[in-house]
Amino acid sequence: MPATAFSTLPLSPATLANLDRLGYREMTAIQAASLPPALLGKDLIAQAKTGSGKTAAFALALLANLNPRRFAVQSLVLCPTRELADQVTAEVRRLARAEDNTKVVTLTGGVPLRGQLTTLEHGAHVVVGTPGRVLDHLERGSLRLDALNTLVLDEADRMLDMGFLDDIAKVVKQCPPQRQTLLFSATYPEGIARLAARFMREPVTVKVAAQHTGGVIEQRWYEVTERERIPAVSLLLGHFRPASTLAFCNTKARCREVAAALQAQGTSALALSGELEQRERDQVLVRFANRSCSVLVATDVAARGLDIAGLAAVINVDVTPDPEVHIHRIGRTGRAGESGLALSLASLDEMGAVGRIEQLQGRESVWHPLGGLTPGGTGPLVPPMATLHIQGGRKEKIRPGDVLGALTADLGYTREQVGKIDVNEFSTYVAVERGIAGQAASRLNAGRIKGRSVKVRVLQEAEG
Repeated sequence: MPATAFSTLPLSPATLANLDRLGYREMTAIQAASLPPALLGKDLIAQAKTGSGKTAAFALALLANLNPRRFAVQSLVLCPTRELADQVTAEVRRLARAEDNTKVVTLTGGVPLRGQLTTLEHGAHVVVGTPGRVLDHLERGSLRLDALNTLVLDEADRMLDMGFLDDIAKVVKQCPPQRQTLLFSATYPEGIARLAARFMREPVTVKVAAQHTGGVIEQRWYEVTERERIPAVSLLLGHFRPASTLAFCNTKARCREVAAALQAQGTSALALSGELEQRERDQVLVRFANRSCSVLVATDVAARGLDIAGLAAVINVDVTPDPEVHIHRIGRTGRAGESGLALSLASLDEMGAVGRIEQLQGRESVWHPLGGLTPGGTGPLVPPMATLHIQGGRKEKIRPGDVLGALTADLGYTREQVGKIDVNEFSTYVAVERGIAGQAASRLNAGRIKGRSVKVRVLQEAEG
């Protein structure tokens, strides 16, 4: 039996059987390093990038600590963003299937308080949330942590970047001192050491190298002047024609500039920045994930917690001054054994930052001339899908199967013409082949979903 098999851990037979059903055969590096001390009840500082399997690492530890017959909040996971909290909730639920009736609740901003208050009244075992909203519930008395035995700080570096330190401190004050604290972070800035010193007891530190196997991600560097930088993004997209690209900028203003320049050329691009309302942010993320937008332009903070499967390319429009953030950025492509492309633009002013990246990676950058980029294919990048927005979601008891049935059984479209279906609280988004989007929206407007009329529209290119 390999040393990294889950069966080497002191987990219940039901949990091991569930892991097997989910296809979890062997532990990832971060799981193998962090689960043994975490399952012994030790406090833990774990350094690992997104996509390394860290969620399952802390989820298995907190579930092992849980008594489902005790109806009180026993675990709290704090996350920097709503998207990450949603992903963590989904993973904890999948892993909790081994035990009957483990109740997991998400508490994040951008969602009406009323529904969360009702959910909390019915009780919960695990709460996953953002610091601000969790604190809000604590102050209202709708959330109590006196039965808490496990506190998880997920992506702690980004929570610090986003200014959540005071909120985290207020939340921790309301947790029992005899709890276990698990801290996960992609990078290890000074603030993390201070956080650990304040809130943790003799933590075990584990670190999984933020390295990627050389062959999976091809890294290419291009030297640019400031004037060449934004036109160079178009040149890269025209030459490589990636199916989906995440373009990183260091500022919100640069994000808007790049997205506007690409849209003006007819490329399907959307910007993701901190000032978007939650509804707009949801729409942008849904459209990028369901392949109805080709390029997502984002800052590091705005893209935090995003886990997009099958990302063909990452473009660093600006070089980040933090070399670990660079590793984190490019690690979003080339996942699950796929090959990925990391394209970075750097001016002379940024060469110091490039040197720090080379030092961390232990190899020199490979430079290519901008002049070698030639347009491949014809015209701007157009995604294969378009998104229909349906007014009505979980509140109206709409399920993905209802939407799929309306499009296939009722309207006669094929299953292959319909992509990802996302049902939110008040809205539903469905990806359909671009060529049928207008017609499908009209026909759905004239028809019914779940026996009732609905309002449907196609989300336009620059919307979001």
